[in-house]
Amino acid sequence: MNDGTPGPLIAEPVPRLGEIGLSNYAPYLMNRIMGRYNAALREQMTKLGLTTAKMRALAVLTVIDGPLIRELAVYAVVEQSTLSRALDQLAADGMVRREADTADSRATRVYVTDAGRAAFDAIWPHMAESYARMFRGIPEGERRAFVGTLQKMLGNIRKHEI
Repeated sequence: MNDGTPGPLIAEPVPRLGEIGLSNYAPYLMNRIMGRYNAALREQMTKLGLTTAKMRALAVLTVIDGPLIRELAVYAVVEQSTLSRALDQLAADGMVRREADTADSRATRVYVTDAGRAAFDAIWPHMAESYARMFRGIPEGERRAFVGTLQKMLGNIRKHEI
């Protein structure tokens, strides 16, 4: 008897990774791409005394002025404990400064210094070159569509408002 209520849903079987294949599994491809990107920069970062966490923090700080440490951790995609150690070292090297937040004295804001900006400016050409290499041979329209898709994906999985 059909009373208008939907019947049980029949779930489609979820394909296994072996059926999808690594070359068709987006998280695998994204990890490989970022692994190669970071590896391409590692030598230059080492010359500047930077780690990936330090470089990411400086990158964010050159774009966003004075984020709270918890915000910086989200933007830099670095665990807060790892970021705290990186910020300690960056501060000791004179590349960042910390200030108590004016609205909440328990919170700390981080600012890039001239020395930090100079270090980031030294690594940026290598970052830009690696970025360009990733998109070599990909038309601008495809590049924009891809970035738009990544932004939508981030929105789907986002835990933070930023």
